[in-house]
Amino acid sequence: MTKSQPLQETSAPQENSPPQPRTSPESAVPAPPGPSIGRLVGVDLARALAVFGMYVVHIGPPLSATDGVASWVRYMADGHSSVLFATLAGFSLMLLADRREPKTGLAGRQAKARIAIRAVVLLALGTAMAMEYGGVVILGFYGVYFLLALPLLRLRAKTLAIIAAGLALVTPQLSFVLNSLLSESVRQSINAYDPLHRLSDVGVLDLLFTGFYPTITWIPFVIAGMALARLDLSATTAQWRLAALGAALTVAAYGMSLLLAGKDALRSLAEDGPSSGGSGAMPLDSGSFEPQASMLLTAGPHSGTTFDIIGSVGVAILMIVGATVAMDRLPRLRRLAKPVIAVGTMSLTAYVGHFVAQSALSMPSGTSTQQSWMPLLMFILGAIVFAGIWSHFFRRGPLEYLLNAATQPAKHIR
Repeated sequence: MTKSQPLQETSAPQENSPPQPRTSPESAVPAPPGPSIGRLVGVDLARALAVFGMYVVHIGPPLSATDGVASWVRYMADGHSSVLFATLAGFSLMLLADRREPKTGLAGRQAKARIAIRAVVLLALGTAMAMEYGGVVILGFYGVYFLLALPLLRLRAKTLAIIAAGLALVTPQLSFVLNSLLSESVRQSINAYDPLHRLSDVGVLDLLFTGFYPTITWIPFVIAGMALARLDLSATTAQWRLAALGAALTVAAYGMSLLLAGKDALRSLAEDGPSSGGSGAMPLDSGSFEPQASMLLTAGPHSGTTFDIIGSVGVAILMIVGATVAMDRLPRLRRLAKPVIAVGTMSLTAYVGHFVAQSALSMPSGTSTQQSWMPLLMFILGAIVFAGIWSHFFRRGPLEYLLNAATQPAKHIR
């Protein structure tokens, strides 16, 4: 398995909303102060949990070395943390474009320019990190997701939800067909002319179709997040409906997969250790063996099937709504969790920082093979302490400041 998820991230990792009580990108939308703060802080908390899930996959013991509660935590982190980031990436795109009412005219053009610049920066940063640390870094994929999402910024929640659902139903089957047709020789021929592939072994073909987070099967997560951002998550009715929807999607997708594919339907690729990372987000994407249509019935993390997409979106919705409700209804918990929430406000820094820290400590990149939980706990504690201290003095994380500065030329768009 390879390096996964930020950020997004790109939330993916990208500029996140500042910690409570600072003003957010949504400040132009009239809303009661309490629910507005709770809603945005809940999104940051969900982002922080996604960061920690990523740490579990990259630094914690492998799934094969865990049991009991530890095994459940490891399984839930595998794949689901990256999906949560991708969903939150879509949510954050709408913050940039004005969440409730999309910007139009000059403001709309400038918002799209900022997002396009972020996309290019993330693509470049992801490529550079892949060159330096090896493996697959999700930042480059996020850049592609953002560019493809630009035409959808002005759509309503219902339209976005329909598009996400349609893609979830169609793209896994399309991906299966494409990967069946793309033999190893064809891939090599295409990659030979791809400068990105020569630089980092992750080229355009990987970014779009055959990589570990291929756009073809991951863009539904981003669009689902965009649809969520169009809703008022502080409204009790919306919270109950979304919780019911998330639970229904999760139970229906994983339940149907178990019925159709049997006991191995939810099997995680992490069970096979680092060697299972292969070359694709679906087991059937790997060029090392012939894809089998029966794999389309599975729903394991990173399987990239319709069942996996729908079930993972359900889990992401439950996480986001749960975090939002907790921050909205439990002010004491919100105060206690402030250092954790700060991690979510600088998820790009937390993501890139864990690569740098692993390199400095001479820890191997990719899915962890060590047996101790102590390194993972130290990374989580380190991220919390750093983010908690930094947020006392600065509005954004270090890399979030740089990313925001890179988008400043967008204000000159006319």
